[in-house]
Amino acid sequence: MPPPALGFLLLLACFGAARGNLSRDESQPTTSDETVVAGGTVVLKCQVEDPDDSSLQWSNPAQQTLYFGEKRALRDNRIQLERSTPNELTISISDVVLSDEGEYTCSIFTMPVRTAKALVTVLGIPQKPQIFGHEQPIDEEKIARLTCRSSGSKPAAQLRWKKGNKELKDEGTEVVEDPNGKTFTVSSRVEFRVTKEDNEAEVTCTVDHESLQNSERSTTQKLQVHYKPTAKIEPHPQYPREGEKLQLQCDGQGNPIPQEFLWEKEGSDVPLQLSSDSVLIFPFLNKSDSGTYVCTATSSMGSVVAKYNLDVSDLSQLPTPHVHSTPAPPPGPSQPISHASMATASSFTPAPIQDASPVPSTSSTYHAVIGGVVAVIVFLLLSLLIVLGHYLIRHKGTYLTHEAKGSDDAPDADTAIINAEGGQASSDDKKEYFI
Repeated sequence: MPPPALGFLLLLACFGAARGNLSRDESQPTTSDETVVAGGTVVLKCQVEDPDDSSLQWSNPAQQTLYFGEKRALRDNRIQLERSTPNELTISISDVVLSDEGEYTCSIFTMPVRTAKALVTVLGIPQKPQIFGHEQPIDEEKIARLTCRSSGSKPAAQLRWKKGNKELKDEGTEVVEDPNGKTFTVSSRVEFRVTKEDNEAEVTCTVDHESLQNSERSTTQKLQVHYKPTAKIEPHPQYPREGEKLQLQCDGQGNPIPQEFLWEKEGSDVPLQLSSDSVLIFPFLNKSDSGTYVCTATSSMGSVVAKYNLDVSDLSQLPTPHVHSTPAPPPGPSQPISHASMATASSFTPAPIQDASPVPSTSSTYHAVIGGVVAVIVFLLLSLLIVLGHYLIRHKGTYLTHEAKGSDDAPDADTAIINAEGGQASSDDKKEYFI
């Protein structure tokens, strides 16, 4: 073969190869990877520049045909046709589940068959976290150990802690694959020492995950902290005086609240009252009631002592501000005056007359009332006698008449009568004057 002919053949071969490469590029379908949250909807789009008189087809990860052109191939109502043209085939899958994850294939049946892959990633939404370890109250100064757990996340979620507005650092995180082999359960632990101020404090566990789309999913629990009680004595009225009624209120605070109150008077070996009633009542105060009264409030966390100095004033005296409540004496220089001890009231054995009251009997009150009424009655009678005597004195007097004039010198009775009648006749024209 002459050289010019050989060169011509080589030129034809190169032209054909170039034309084949151009045709293959224009007939190659294109797709894109998609990420969807479980329960959402994913859209799969396949495009081609030159369909070469062929149709596009979508297949699932199990190589089952979903749509061939505009024709449905798989009976799944979640899968819908969005657009079908010679250059595009777009479908949608709603209510996506974790099993829908995988590689979907777009094919065009040219010679040869050309395909494109689209990876669908399904995100598992984490469940609302749960907090464990708060079920029972925690004693003050003890260590609280709490665990937060959330399941169903894919990929594994992140957990974080807060107590009030303060961030808590976790002691470790554990990730375990769920039985379905697709999602994960995440657990986080925190430990911290509780104080009295932590009672009713809110502890929050929050789960962070890309499927939540910048929102939060959290759980909050309140801590219950048991702490020692405190107590103070409040008088009602504030300035008690002799003859009045007085109530001493032993105000016990704590968690749990004190349920037992022991009343005593300093200098007396016999307790005044031991009961669940925190009030000591004096129906009628006497000066003999003056003294220092002690209230011991007891709960399951211990006991606390409070004192009150009672000074009964006369009715004629003004209230004095020195009536006050004083806490128990300290056992040492570093102890507060009002202190708590771990001794409970069950270790105290009161005398058999533990219900004795320092107040007088009610009969003395009745006697006082009766005496007052009698005194008022006597005073009224004396006043009436004085007024009556003064009236009689002002209206007392004497007066003279001439009825027996001339009878003084008569020798006998008959003569006196005759003389009196004559004198009376002679004085008819006289008037009598009363003084």
